Amino acid sequence: MKRTLPFAAVLAGLVCVGCGQHAGILIRPVPVDQRLQETVILADDGWGVRDKIAIIDVDGLIVNQAERTFFGQGENPVSLFVEKLDRAQSDPSVKAIVLRINSPGGGVTASDIMYNRLVQFRQYKRVPIIAVIQDVGASGGYYVACGSDTILAHPTAVTGSIGVIVQLVSFADLMEKLGIDAQAVTSGRFKSMGSPLKPLEKEDVAIVQGMVNDYYERFVGVVQAGRPKLAPEAVRALADGRVYTGQQAKANGLVDDLGYMMDAVAEARKRSGASRVKVVMYHRPLGYRPNAYAATAMPTPATQINMINVSMPALLELSQPQFLYLWSGHTPRE
Repeated sequence: MKRTLPFAAVLAGLVCVGCGQHAGILIRPVPVDQRLQETVILADDGWGVRDKIAIIDVDGLIVNQAERTFFGQGENPVSLFVEKLDRAQSDPSVKAIVLRINSPGGGVTASDIMYNRLVQFRQYKRVPIIAVIQDVGASGGYYVACGSDTILAHPTAVTGSIGVIVQLVSFADLMEKLGIDAQAVTSGRFKSMGSPLKPLEKEDVAIVQGMVNDYYERFVGVVQAGRPKLAPEAVRALADGRVYTGQQAKANGLVDDLGYMMDAVAEARKRSGASRVKVVMYHRPLGYRPNAYAATAMPTPATQINMINVSMPALLELSQPQFLYLWSGHTPRE
C-alpha cells in the first residue's frame, strides 16, 4: 500500500538533514510586497525626530546583472542602488546620505550608471553626500565615490586603482596542439575580435587599446570633477592603476580625510544642519538591520584576491571580454 508522508513530516526531515544540534531550516512568511522598507538603526532621544540620514551601500562586485545565491537569483547591485536612491530622493525627511563603500569595482558601464545616478541625486535633492570607504573602494568603487561631496576612508582602507582593464585570452595554440580547428564565419574582419578561439593579432589589440584609452579618459574626467582641488596633471600622475592606503590617499588628495562609519554619520549630520536626526537603512522585508555596520545581503562564498574578499561569480561566468573598472590584484609585467 502506497503511503504519502504528511507535509509536516517532510519538513521535519528537511530540518534534520545536514543540520547540527542547534541548526535547522527556518520557514517564515514573507510579505508579498517586496518594495524597500526602512529601518531606523540609530536615533536621537526624544519624540518627533523627523530628519533622517540614509545609509546606502556600494558593496561587492559592481555588475549590472542579478547576483546568484544559494537560494537562486539575488539582487542586481545597480538596480538596488538606484532603487535606494529613488526612495531617499522621494522622502523630504532625508537630509543627508552616507555612502558606505566596500567594493573593488566592476563593469565600466555598471560603475558609470551608479555614478551618474548619484550625480543626478545631488542635483535634484541638494543634500550632502558623505562617502566612507571601508575595506576597499578601488577602481569602480572609487569611481562611484567621486559622485559624493566628501570622501572619507578608513586608515586601513584600500582605494585608488584608477584605470581600465580588459583581459584577453587565446587558446589557439593549445587547440592547435590538440588538433582542434575552430572556424568562425563572420561579416567582417574584426567581428571575431577578442575571441579565445583565435590568435591575438596586433590589429585586434590596437583596437581594444583604443577603447581602453577612451574609458580611461572618462575615469580621469570623473576624478577631476570629484576632486576639483587636484590639478589635472596630479590626477594623471595618480591614475596609473596602483592602489593606495587610506593614509596615502589622504596625502595625495584622493580622499578628504580619514574616518570611520560613525565619523561619516557625524559629518553628514553637521553638513545637513539638522539638530536631531535618525539614521535609517533600506532593505527588503525579509532582511533585518541591527546597526550601521550590518551587512546588506545574505553572505556568499568569496574568492580571495590580494587579501581582499571579493565575491566574483558573475565575472567568472562571463565568456566574452569585459571592460572593467576593477582592481584585480594583477601587477602587469614590464
